[in-house]
Amino acid sequence: MVEASAGSAELVGARPAVAVELFGARLPLADEYVRLLAEHGERRGLIGPRELPRLWDRHVLNSVAVAELIPAGARVLDVGSGAGLPGVPLSIARPDVRVTMVEPMERRVAWLSEVIDALDLDAEVIRGRAEEPNIRRSLTGADVGTARAVAPLAKLAHWCLPLLRPDGLLLALKGASAEEELARDANAVRAAGGASASVVACGAGVLATPTTVVVIRKEKSARGRDDRRSTRKDR
Repeated sequence: MVEASAGSAELVGARPAVAVELFGARLPLADEYVRLLAEHGERRGLIGPRELPRLWDRHVLNSVAVAELIPAGARVLDVGSGAGLPGVPLSIARPDVRVTMVEPMERRVAWLSEVIDALDLDAEVIRGRAEEPNIRRSLTGADVGTARAVAPLAKLAHWCLPLLRPDGLLLALKGASAEEELARDANAVRAAGGASASVVACGAGVLATPTTVVVIRKEKSARGRDDRRSTRKDR
């Protein structure tokens, strides 16, 4: 189990008042997660030193805002979890969902396993990459996929949509250029099985800077995609 020293809280900015609204009764777990990141994140290569004062606003609250898009009881795959963002904040705020974090780097897998144990979360971490055949065989059928600062939309759609059930959601946390990226990669998203895609602001009216999310809904069936391709060929 990872343990944080009492002085670690001094390394981060004050917890924003809005965290109470977003985490509710599980706020102490979010506090502990931030302390663990502050204590171990830089040393273990999870975050840079300049990120410490911004752990709450830029990382934890930015991640947990996506919870509003996740259906009750969903099975969630967090791809490329790294330091646990957004997977850990989502698991804290939404104990009704089961989060599986997929991360290729062994040292980060070890960190995530320690955090899950320390916070007693209903979550798991698996070492691998979303595009690997063994991951696709073992983790298919998720309701929701999440990814934060992992890859461009074209790659994310190709990697993640095969892991979702028909009509499942891929939630890609992006920045200010989300609209431009979606326009650029729209054809690739459709080719990968995306039926629709839009940009949504999560936490609007709550967070000072809402979280920008590209929401991609997977097609209801692979056959529907094949039929459309056949139709295009016949024209």
